[in-house]
Amino acid sequence: MTSKGLPSELARTLKSYHRPGNPLVLANVHDVFSAKAVAPLSSAKALATASYSVAISAGTSDDGLTLEQNVAAARLIGKVAKEHNKPLTVDLQDGYGERLEEAVRQIIGAGAVGMNLEDYNKETKQFYSVDEAAARVKTAVEVGVKEGIPAFVVNARCDTLVQGGGMEETIERGRQYLAAGATSVFVWGGSKRGVSRAEVAKLVEAFDGRLNVSLRWTDGLTVSELAKIGVSRISVGPTIAFLAVAEFERQAQHLLEQA
Repeated sequence: MTSKGLPSELARTLKSYHRPGNPLVLANVHDVFSAKAVAPLSSAKALATASYSVAISAGTSDDGLTLEQNVAAARLIGKVAKEHNKPLTVDLQDGYGERLEEAVRQIIGAGAVGMNLEDYNKETKQFYSVDEAAARVKTAVEVGVKEGIPAFVVNARCDTLVQGGGMEETIERGRQYLAAGATSVFVWGGSKRGVSRAEVAKLVEAFDGRLNVSLRWTDGLTVSELAKIGVSRISVGPTIAFLAVAEFERQAQHLLEQA
């Protein structure tokens, strides 16, 4: 392995891609098939998983996805990322409660140099307090350091808006996560609510551009519009996976109806 492909170097590369106004754009993947489609693209700077589609591929739901299933997928995708010398960031959901440190070590072992970490505990159906959520971000960063990846990237997801909360709490939480060592804050507004242009602009200002937004594929702001507002990261979650399955169904129906 060349020095360029060392995890510590890949992490620094991934972190450097988070540039306000010139964002990292991620076509989220979920298995070897999708990873092999994205990784060779010169425009794909990194690979990123989406837990929702990883869960479906594993035969379960997003809430039911176990750490073991998540890591198994990351390990296979990590091999593809390594083959193409691309950084890999893994959607670690809420960090699996008290198993957070173990979970971070395991995805690093699978080849990840970054992760998503949610602030909503799926087991208790409650938010971690601001202080506790920030401490968990700090813990994830520290595990990266211990594993020889000082630039380990944490994309701290804030679910305040999707759970019906307000912008003030979202900003307070996001600032605390950044102070704890997060590279960016992912504000998730949900598939129905979304995040408006005005809200994106306000969050960009509050976080100095260190904002990740999920692209609304057909009726939202475009990549270029989001870049002009100043975000540093854009992802799509399971959207491309859904589109691919719809096309698979269409082609299968076309074939089968010829019988």
